[in-house]
Amino acid sequence: MFRPRAARWFEVLVAQDDVAAALEALARTGAIELEVHAERTTAEPLGELKPLLDTYAEVAQRDGYYWPKPAGAPARSGVARDVLVDGLRRLKAWHAAAAPLIEELQALEQENRELAVWQELLARLHSSSLELGLLRRPDGILARRLYVFPPEVVFPLPPEVMAQRLVCQNQACVIVLGPPEAVAQLDRQATALKGRRSGLGIPNWLEGRPADNQPRVAARKEEVTAAIGKQRAALDQLSEEHELPRVLAEIERLRWFATEVRAMAGTDYFAWLSGWTDDFDGKRLKAALAAASVRALLRFPEPPLNMVAPLVLTNPWWAKPFELFARAIGVPSQAEVDPSPLLAVIVPLLFGFMFGDVGHGLVFVLIGLALKKRFAMARLFIAGGASATVFGFLFGSIFTREDLIPALWLHPMSEPLTTLGVPLLAGAVLLALGLALAGVEAYWRGELTRWLEIEAGMLVLYLGALLGLVHAEFFWLATLGAGWYVIGHAFYERKLSALFGGLGEAIEHGFQLVVNTLSFARVGAFALAHAGLSSAIVALADAAGTGVTAMIIMVVGNLVVIVLEGLVVSIQTTRLVLFEFFIRFLRGEGRAFRPLSAPRSTLQGDSHEKPA
Repeated sequence: MFRPRAARWFEVLVAQDDVAAALEALARTGAIELEVHAERTTAEPLGELKPLLDTYAEVAQRDGYYWPKPAGAPARSGVARDVLVDGLRRLKAWHAAAAPLIEELQALEQENRELAVWQELLARLHSSSLELGLLRRPDGILARRLYVFPPEVVFPLPPEVMAQRLVCQNQACVIVLGPPEAVAQLDRQATALKGRRSGLGIPNWLEGRPADNQPRVAARKEEVTAAIGKQRAALDQLSEEHELPRVLAEIERLRWFATEVRAMAGTDYFAWLSGWTDDFDGKRLKAALAAASVRALLRFPEPPLNMVAPLVLTNPWWAKPFELFARAIGVPSQAEVDPSPLLAVIVPLLFGFMFGDVGHGLVFVLIGLALKKRFAMARLFIAGGASATVFGFLFGSIFTREDLIPALWLHPMSEPLTTLGVPLLAGAVLLALGLALAGVEAYWRGELTRWLEIEAGMLVLYLGALLGLVHAEFFWLATLGAGWYVIGHAFYERKLSALFGGLGEAIEHGFQLVVNTLSFARVGAFALAHAGLSSAIVALADAAGTGVTAMIIMVVGNLVVIVLEGLVVSIQTTRLVLFEFFIRFLRGEGRAFRPLSAPRSTLQGDSHEKPA
């Protein structure tokens, strides 16, 4: 639990026809990281299919917006090339049948967008007496346009044209009447300013005043919407006839495989998939291959020489969220302590002491419970909130008030020295623990002798100094530790001159320990600040009386405390862990285990941009 575990090497011998299906099945376990066996012949997987996959990408760019989502388990039968060739053939046949439907659908969608513009435009002109019929009557003298621009665009107009500017559909709409030459020039300017000329132009159904045309627009919009629905239903039916959901799932899996697997060992008939897994007993991998019905043989040999195994943090569920802190520096190596189980105790205690309030703690617990399924980090709120709730009972504080429940221990403002002293003592214990963990790591590296000869002296020096502050006679232990550290350098290096280097390091490290210890005073300081701010909020509410104003002050004040202090306390907790505790023993020199992601497209479908 406290030591990372090396991932296990696995190899799968699989028939070439089944290699993509086998890899997909393994990837869905979330338990493999691919790595090619260096001693085997390697080749680019599915390299001969690259031209076909490029063709598919071009087709997807053109038609993908109108395709259904890939669905269903991709079929395993057939050689990869045959699967892709057959899929492209079906997509080509689908396009031939769907092209007229798509063309009509695009026209209907464009008209629907234009009708929405006219619908809002007419609503804004509702009370106007403008005779719209004049806009659509061709007379050979005046040209008529409706331009639509992004809202921030300023469209300059020459003096020889008449124009009406309006905002509709969150866009700038400009109706223009003027000489054909001037309007033609405006057409070119509109394109340059990323605007567009209305595809409907001036509709031929315009007649009378704006209010008279609103029912006509609404009726035509209903007709167009219904027609769009029919076209989409026809496309869906066509997709089912050509089995597009299954075909797309098959092709997307091949594309995912060719993208994720850069090289692979194999022959004309078999392929080797190899890499690392955190499924140490192999049960999940075996079950996945069996469920996929692929022809494959799974084995777990010794890893190849000169390959560095990724490391897996094997923590119980309650410590998993706290791996976030160690990963902020890097994955601990096999000779480093994984502090996550310790942090499951340390972090909530630090957070709770600084934020001791029953009500605020319960709010954080509820936030964590609400968000834990979406954000793994939200589980930290649950632990921190629970600790804050416990300290709230100890401090007698609930939603900033200290007169509702008795303090089971103390009120921070009443005993500030104790409030500051307890975190200092706890911080000293934590730093001593960090020094001791460095000794554990030295033992794992086979360097325990050196640690005992030198670094152990610094631990003795620190403990002696702490005990000496309580009873002065213990300062001899600190002196012993300092001598141990300095003489240990000279003994280890077999040079008398190393005494001076050891003395310099002893002074430097001792000073660092003093500074790091004093840093934990901020825990008590924030507890006092929290209590002080709470008192100020209560005082303001009491001064306002017992009415609605007092209630508003309490609610707003508590919200400010929860948001502002919650952020500050979280930052301070992280800082104390990373920069005071971790620097004693954690370097994060391990290689992270990065599981291969399963193809998302076969689960949710790809999103394609709508063609312009």
